[in-house]
Parts: sequence; C-alpha cells; structure tokens
Amino acid sequence: MPKMPRVLVVHGPNLNLLGSREPHVYGTTTLDEIDSRLASAAREAGANVDCFQSNHEGALVDRIQESPASFDGILINPGAYTHTSVALRDALAATSLPVVEVHLSNVHAREEFRRHSFVSPIAIAVVCGFGWRGYLLGLEGLLAHLRDRVAAKP
Repeated sequence: MPKMPRVLVVHGPNLNLLGSREPHVYGTTTLDEIDSRLASAAREAGANVDCFQSNHEGALVDRIQESPASFDGILINPGAYTHTSVALRDALAATSLPVVEVHLSNVHAREEFRRHSFVSPIAIAVVCGFGWRGYLLGLEGLLAHLRDRVAAKP
C-alpha cells in the first residue's frame, strides 16, 4: 500500500488574525477553522497535513527548510512575504518539493504591489480569490499532483 501523502501547510504573517482582520477582504473564517477544514479534507483524501503559522520570516524559512525530511509537498499562503521575501522563495525552491501558493483575496484585483509574487514562479499552481475555500482547492490540486507523480514512476 502506498504511503499517505504528507503536506506542510504554511501560513505567513498576520494570518493568525483571520476572522477579525479586515473581514470585508479576508472573510470571517478563523485560521483554526481553516486548519480544521484542511485536516478533515486531507483525512478524507487519504493524506495528512501539518499546519504552521508564524509572523517571523526566519521561523517560516526554518520550517520550510526542515520539510523535505517529512513532507511530500507544501501549501503556502505567504501573506505579505509573497511580495517581499526572496529568502522565503529561496527556501521553497531549495526543498525541491511541489509548492502551491494560496491567497484568500484576489491579489490581482488589489493594490499594485500585491500583484508581484516571489513565490509564483516556483509554484506548480496559484489559487487566489476564493477565500478560505482556496486552501481546499490548493490542497486538492497538490494531492492530485503528488498522486500523478507517484503513478508516473516506473
């Protein structure tokens, strides 16, 4: 029997404030609710997720650097670091793991500075604008990618 895929879910700065932070932009769903929904969806799909949030760039980089030992892919909402962090981008690229980038809002319909991502060029996909559901869509796509990759191996 093939092993269960394991996905690291990384939440960047200020996402711990979901539910109360600018609900007209980010909705009223909390980060704990998102993590719970991701865990349920992963279980139903025969996978595991481990969720991690930090407001500190170095903590995010450290967690990402550790991920190849335990995970098969990364689902990440880099928050504001999307637009500013080469360090985060380099850590993700160094893992050689497939990465899916997620944003709650449609970053392309917002301020100009939000339209540039250091992560997108190394991600296999980007999901934005679907609120908390974007995480589930990203997870579904990442798990399908992982399973397709395993099926393609001789």
